[in-house]
Amino acid sequence: MAVEVYNKPTIKYRVEGYAFFVCNAWELMLKAKLVRDSGEQSIYYKENEARTISLENCIKMVFTNEKDPLRKNLDKIIELRNTSTHYVTQEYEMVYVPLFQACAYNYAEKLLTFHDIDISDVIPVHFINLAIASSPIMDDAIKAKYSQNVYNRLVKAQAAISELAHEASSDRFAIVIQQDLRLTKKNEGGVPVFRLAKTGEETDGTCTIIKEVQNPNNTHPYNVKRLIEVVNAGLKRANLHMKFTSGNFTEFNKYFDFKGNSDFCFTNNINANPVFSYSQKTVDFILFEIAKNPGICDEIRRKKKEKEKKPTPGAKDSRS
Repeated sequence: MAVEVYNKPTIKYRVEGYAFFVCNAWELMLKAKLVRDSGEQSIYYKENEARTISLENCIKMVFTNEKDPLRKNLDKIIELRNTSTHYVTQEYEMVYVPLFQACAYNYAEKLLTFHDIDISDVIPVHFINLAIASSPIMDDAIKAKYSQNVYNRLVKAQAAISELAHEASSDRFAIVIQQDLRLTKKNEGGVPVFRLAKTGEETDGTCTIIKEVQNPNNTHPYNVKRLIEVVNAGLKRANLHMKFTSGNFTEFNKYFDFKGNSDFCFTNNINANPVFSYSQKTVDFILFEIAKNPGICDEIRRKKKEKEKKPTPGAKDSRS
């Protein structure tokens, strides 16, 4: 319901609707987990057995790490739900949509982990992608449209979420939705067509490349631990009964040379020891290769051993 409300183009309360319904979905899902793990009494207040505990209590009981980006994501959305009656405007959409998108994916992941329910059995997976209809936030327009109090709340929310997103640096807290344009000679349907302008040319339908910006937090968001978690979640959704380990990733990494391909791996050399991060394309590639050949990990390991046994060209035979 949260996703349906958000993706309806004519609805004006997309932000409020999403926050309300997604919080309700999380509360029901987490209470179901608590009942299964600890019994029905676990979801009632001890001092009042007629009332079930709040979503905030459920989150604290299930996600005990206060620094977990998933928990921080839910905290901010609950905060939005609690204040939306008086302060939320349509412009909040551009502030919160990265959190909403992460929240939807987090829910699908935990639904599968906690209850072995694949959300794709209920709705097609691509339908949990949220549509963006709002324009970027313009300070002057907001000041002219709303009271100073509402403006201050919006600016404060935007600054707080930006800071948390920077600290968390995790797709579990926020997913930045962006559009990438790439130069290609193929004329495919649905692809924007343009041509590069010559020096000094200023005509309609032409483009000039000014600079290329790449933010690795957006393009390569996964460290090895998180990548392995995402791959295993994908294997479970695909009913591929295997566990992808750090050893498997090391073998894949060397065999397919992820570190030598910028589409797969970003190398941060700011410190003495380089730090590697990986893209969604890496996850998709691994899942595709395993689906194509479920025994590929054993195959890579076997080829590695064969290569190690093969004598180096030019080396003398020790038996001679």
